[in-house]
Amino acid sequence: MIKISRSGVEKFLNCKRCFVLEQKHRLRAPSLPFTLNMAVDNLCKNEFDYYRSKQKPHPIFIQNNIDAVPFKHELMDEWRNNFKGIHHKDHTKGFDFYGAVDDVWVKPSGELIISDVKTTSKKIFDWDKTFNEYEYPKGYVRQLEMYQWLFRQNGFKVSDEAYLVYFNGLKDEQMFNQQLKFELHLIKIKCNDEWVENAIISACNLLSSDEYPQGSKNCMTCQYLKNRWNIKQKI
Repeated sequence: MIKISRSGVEKFLNCKRCFVLEQKHRLRAPSLPFTLNMAVDNLCKNEFDYYRSKQKPHPIFIQNNIDAVPFKHELMDEWRNNFKGIHHKDHTKGFDFYGAVDDVWVKPSGELIISDVKTTSKKIFDWDKTFNEYEYPKGYVRQLEMYQWLFRQNGFKVSDEAYLVYFNGLKDEQMFNQQLKFELHLIKIKCNDEWVENAIISACNLLSSDEYPQGSKNCMTCQYLKNRWNIKQKI
C-alpha cells in the first residue's frame, strides 16, 4: 500500500519529476520554515478552539452570515496534526491518502464546512485578481477539495462550500510597537472534489512504475536546475 499525502498529490499535479524525487528518493529542494505563518495558524486555531469549547459561532461567522459553529470531535487534534491527519485507506486500489486540515465547522444540519488558514501581506488584498493572475491560489482550492474528499470518505456529510481564512499583514503602519496587525478576509470557495481519487491513483501508478518524468516547464526548481546546467555547458 502506497502512503501519500495531500501535499504529495499537489506536488504530482505541479511537477511529476519533483514528485518522484521526493516520494521515491526522499530528495527535495531546500526550503525555509514559514515560522510566522505557523504562528498565525496556531493563534487562529486557538481562537477557533475557544468558540469550539463553548459551541458558539466565531464572530466572523456572524459577520459573514455563516450559520455554523466550530466542529467538536474527539479526533479534531489528530486531524489537525501534520504528522497524523485524517486518512482514507483503499485496500483494493492500494493507497493510504491523508492530509492535515486547519479547521472544520458544522452547520445545524450536521453538514461540515472545511476551512484553511492563509497568510499574506499585500498593500491591496484582492482575491479575484490574485486567483486570475497566479497559479498558487488554484492550489489552495485543490487543497480544500482534497480535504473535503477525505472527510466524505470517512462518512461525514460535507458542504461543497469551503472557506479560506485569509490574514493580510499590514506593513504600512506608522509604528510597529512589536505588534503585527492584520486584515481578516473570509473567502468563500465553491468546490468540486470529483477529480481527487483519479489524481491519487495516477500519482500512485507513477510511483509504482520505473518512469522518470520530465520536469514541468512551470516548476521553478526544475527550470532553475536546467538553466544552471545550460550555463555550465557554456563555460
